[in-house]
Parts: sequence; C-alpha cells; structure tokens
Amino acid sequence: MLPNFKYVRPGSVEEAIDHLTSEGARVHAGGTDLLGCLRDNVFGALKVVSINALDDLRGIRQTPDRGVRIGALATITQVENHELINERYKGLAMGASEVASPQLRNQGTIGGNICQKPRCWYYRGEFHCIRKGGNLCYAFGGENQFHCIFGSDKKCCIVHPSDIAPALVAFDARVRVSGHKGDRLVPIEKFYVLPGEDVERETVLEAGEIVTEIILPPIIEGTRSSYRKVRARRSWDFALAGVALALVLKGGKVESGRVVLSGAAPVPWRSHTVEKVIIGQKLDSKTITRAAETAVHNAEPLAKNSYKIPLFKAIIEEELTKIAIG
Repeated sequence: MLPNFKYVRPGSVEEAIDHLTSEGARVHAGGTDLLGCLRDNVFGALKVVSINALDDLRGIRQTPDRGVRIGALATITQVENHELINERYKGLAMGASEVASPQLRNQGTIGGNICQKPRCWYYRGEFHCIRKGGNLCYAFGGENQFHCIFGSDKKCCIVHPSDIAPALVAFDARVRVSGHKGDRLVPIEKFYVLPGEDVERETVLEAGEIVTEIILPPIIEGTRSSYRKVRARRSWDFALAGVALALVLKGGKVESGRVVLSGAAPVPWRSHTVEKVIIGQKLDSKTITRAAETAVHNAEPLAKNSYKIPLFKAIIEEELTKIAIG
C-alpha cells in the first residue's frame, strides 16, 4: 500500500529543485521504480515531485559537434527506436531494447533507468540491511545467486540493475545534473558510487539535484558496438550477466574502446583488464580467448553465483567474435 504524500507538478527545473530540497521529497518521472519502492516500503515520501511537465527534459537531438543529447524524460522506447541512436550508437539501442517489458519501456525514462534503486531482495524486502542504514549485508551469507562478483568492497553485494548504463559508460557519455548550485557535467563512469565509498548511495546526486540530460560524444569513425544480456529463460528480467562493447577498429586492429559488464557489480563494471588485452591487437581467436579468460581473473563469486564466471567468459568471447566479423 502506498503511503500518503503531497503531490506537486512544477513548471520549471528551478521550481522542481526547490521542492526537492524539502524533507522527504522524491522525484517522479516515469514512476516505474519509485512507485514500487514506495509500495514495498523501501523508503518513504512526504512529497512526490513530478517533472513530467518539463518539456525541456524531453527529446533526442544531435548536438553542434555531432554528438547526441538525450533528455532525461526520453522514454526507453524512444531511445531504442531513435534513428540517430541506431545509426551511431547501436549498442545503446540494443541495451534499451533489453529493458524489462514493452509496457515498461513505454513508460520508463532514461533518467529514471540510470538512477533506479537496487533490485536485491533483501534491500527490497523487510530487512534493515546495510544499504538502508543497518549493519549487515544479508546476501553475503544468504540467497546470493543473482548478486555481484566484482566491486562489493566486502560491504554490499548488489548488482547495478540498468541495461542502459553499461552502454552509456561504453560510449563515454556524460550526465548533466542540475541543482541549487547550478549545473554540472558528470562522466557517467563517475556518476555511480561503490559500496566502499558510501554504502547507502548509488549515485553522486545530492539532495535537490536531478538528472536533466545525457550527452553522448561524437562517434569515432570505425566504431563497432553491441550489448548482450543473459537472463533466466529469456524472461523480462534483470541481467544475470551482460556486456556492452564500443570498440574502434582501424587497420584490422582495435585502436581504442571500452568493455563494460552488467549483472556483475554494484556499478556498471568497466573491464580494464579486457581492454588491455584487445587494444592494439587484431581480434583473432587467440586474442579473444585470452580476453575472455582475463575478464574474470579478479572475480570474487559468492556461494551461489559462481556460474557467472563461465557465463561472462562465454558472452565476452561471443560478442568480441561478432564485433571482429563486423
């Protein structure tokens, strides 16, 4: 059952920020995550601030430098189907297509998707876990088959739930954040917070701040990209394992690129180890096999999720092979 709260619908970003600085205020965009959290009593709300009247936060368009600007209120479906995204940032369109169900993609926004709360059943359940201010991450000794194999810092072993965020990290996107102190552009790789930095936060957003847009840099000639997601029974579910690739191939070799894992860590997990193996090399079978093996060298699986090790190796090998073939 939803708690009682005040509902406001500001007409400007500045007005929204003013409302969001009040105690117990929560921002509402698509609402697909917020309403679930309120219903499940993950957190409360004294005021819900809807930003849906802010048309400046909508739309997808090319920037003067031939990058792309995506408004925070652009729906997942709009990202999935947009011509510019599909033409230049295919991996992002693929990631968007893997989000939840068609109904949720029609309602959910890109801003909400990259800011969504963890899906850990302890966090979402009636447990005062460490992420909710308690002293213990129950997943370490409990049901952890869907939890992380990297980045827990021995504090919290959630996995980041977004399929879009890994692709954005692969493309080196930036997030525009607006608040009382003005706007700031945050590289999306720096937008997320590991448990060792602050176990009760997922992002760098401060009180009263909202995401207003995501900016993709101009695509580099020779870029090939993809997103691969593995989930149980092909159901509309979150990733057991996934990988976003954005690689620049020139002269038959990988000149530069990023490899980002999903379903692996509390944040979209950039695999610098794989990047070191493939950059400057041809994507032949030997390099690809070595890259897949390297991807899981420092993994720390839990009691019930060691299956993720061969799963990540397999999807990385398969996706690098597809990129190599073109």
